[in-house]
Amino acid sequence: MIESKINKDLERKIDLYVNGELDAEQTDELWAELIQDEYYMDYMKSVANVKAVIDRKHADKPTSKVYTLRKVVQYAAAAAVILIAAVVGVMNMNTAGDFSVSPVAQIGLDVVRSTDGFSATVTNEVIRRAIRMATDGEVEEATSLLQAELKETTDPQLKAEIALSLGSIQYNSGNYSSSIENFSIVTAQEDIDVLTLEKGYWFLGNTYFQLDRLQEAEVAFSKAYELNGAYSRVAKTYVDALDNVLSSR
Repeated sequence: MIESKINKDLERKIDLYVNGELDAEQTDELWAELIQDEYYMDYMKSVANVKAVIDRKHADKPTSKVYTLRKVVQYAAAAAVILIAAVVGVMNMNTAGDFSVSPVAQIGLDVVRSTDGFSATVTNEVIRRAIRMATDGEVEEATSLLQAELKETTDPQLKAEIALSLGSIQYNSGNYSSSIENFSIVTAQEDIDVLTLEKGYWFLGNTYFQLDRLQEAEVAFSKAYELNGAYSRVAKTYVDALDNVLSSR
């Protein structure tokens, strides 16, 4: 008997995300579900792509209202692909049925999911400006802006958010040494929200992984797993895979 792949609840969450109706916590929970289900990972990509095509056709009407909708939908469709990469990385299965993993290629910047193109969690205007710059290709300017703001900031939560954004931009530019410094700033902060701390460890692990510093990567992934949050299950997959590699050396 072939098991049905229909999961109406998960499909509803995917539809809500593509329409920009999930908050940051709900979105991270969605990624945690998708990482376990290749079928719905593909479904997610298909829904995002189809919606983008449909709304591009609707956006041909020359009204400012339609143009705004078009911008939001295009952001959402792009994020559906970018953020999948941010959480999933590269997961393959060899002929023996074992999973192998690779570090994520790009970190999705925290854009989308609201009418102005940003997550509701991005409230700091400097971070918003830096994200706009980075997504427009002005990477050096975005980096300089965040570095200056980081030096002036004393609030632990804001410091962690700035360092997380800065490290993500540097990671996407291949500047892994600098991104390690900034993700380490995130994980060094006390009294910050768990999701921010979890992201810090998750991306720190990926950065060490990029540099083939596998023991340090495993430690960082283990920290993300121990927080038992949105990244816990995928982090455990990476911990197990790296443990197998390190034990065989």
